[in-house]
Amino acid sequence: MEKEKSMNNHLLRFNKNKKFIVFDYETCGLNLASLDNKPWQLAFLICENNEIKEKHDYYLKWDDLNISDDAKRITGFKESVYKKKAVDPLKVLDLFDSYVYNPDYHVIGHNILGFDIYIHNIHRQLCNKSTDYSYLNRAIDTNCIAKSEAMEIEFDEKNLTLWQFKLQKIRKKGVKTSLKFLCQKYGIDFDESKLHDALYDIEQNFKVFQSMLWKVNI
Repeated sequence: MEKEKSMNNHLLRFNKNKKFIVFDYETCGLNLASLDNKPWQLAFLICENNEIKEKHDYYLKWDDLNISDDAKRITGFKESVYKKKAVDPLKVLDLFDSYVYNPDYHVIGHNILGFDIYIHNIHRQLCNKSTDYSYLNRAIDTNCIAKSEAMEIEFDEKNLTLWQFKLQKIRKKGVKTSLKFLCQKYGIDFDESKLHDALYDIEQNFKVFQSMLWKVNI
């Protein structure tokens, strides 16, 4: 038993000093190659061990925001709320990046390797900053982890990033990995009407992630 415990000390579940930033963007659409697909909401949690230390939720102010009807419907976007709450996107980016590029933090999110990391760099480009994916070796995508658990694909300790990108591309009938499904799977209470609000999503996502740490050896 002692040998097994010592062998597993490297796992995140046993790391008492672990730090996380959990984030989510809401956008005008789904195009990952266009600067017109502006992020209009960014929320992120700053967490230490299993505790949320800070909550950040910002609407990003752009003069030429053009949100698709589908995005408005899915996210519940309200122009009156946006106009009232929107703030300088550069100030938000600088604060966000101070955590994302800090090597002490694991970067967590749901489908971030398929969507949000690219939106982050659209955000950077719109603020006249260069593309920078240097934090990806610290990124953990709960969508990919859910696929590995559902399909019993063993964790590759040698290259977490490449392993997740391979999983991100897999599409298999019957494999469910939505945030809603994972909340149901792990017995996490959620309000479906609040899903796709960035702050609510990451709060639920962090609960899912905490449950996953005891199911998958990462």
